Amino acid sequence: MNWLGTIPAWCWWLIALMLVAGGQQYRVVVADGAASDARAETAKTEKTLADYRLEVSERDRRAVAQARQEEQRRAEAQEEARAHAQEERTIADAGAVGADAAGQRLRSDAAKLAATVSCPSTDTAAVARGQTATRAAMVLSDLLTRADERAGELAQAYDRARIAGHQCEASYDALGRK
Repeated sequence: MNWLGTIPAWCWWLIALMLVAGGQQYRVVVADGAASDARAETAKTEKTLADYRLEVSERDRRAVAQARQEEQRRAEAQEEARAHAQEERTIADAGAVGADAAGQRLRSDAAKLAATVSCPSTDTAAVARGQTATRAAMVLSDLLTRADERAGELAQAYDRARIAGHQCEASYDALGRK
């Protein structure tokens, strides 16, 4: 162990300094490796997150497009139901005009019949019977006129309600279909 004593003290300090520097260098290399691994893991996580965000945004875009398409389909179905109801109203109105004309002819014929029931005669009993028959015919003619007008009003109300019901049903069915 004598030879150790021949080595000057400054060499021992130099050897110790080199060992400490080597240890520090080793720690720096290990820390750089750990930091590099952490950066790689962070980059991988960020890429995964970016891919997920892209997937979610694509899914959202498809969902919005599908919802928009469904809304357009529903709007078209409701517009079709409205147009069909308008056609039905036009047909019902034309039918009502025809029925009104027929009712007017019927009322006119009833009024003519009531007017012709009275027959002029010299026999006072026949004249009295004729006046009674004329009054009865006039009452029946008036009753027929009122009944026909009321029937026309009820038919128009029924047509409007039926058409509105069909339109509502078609709109509801269009909303339920997919």
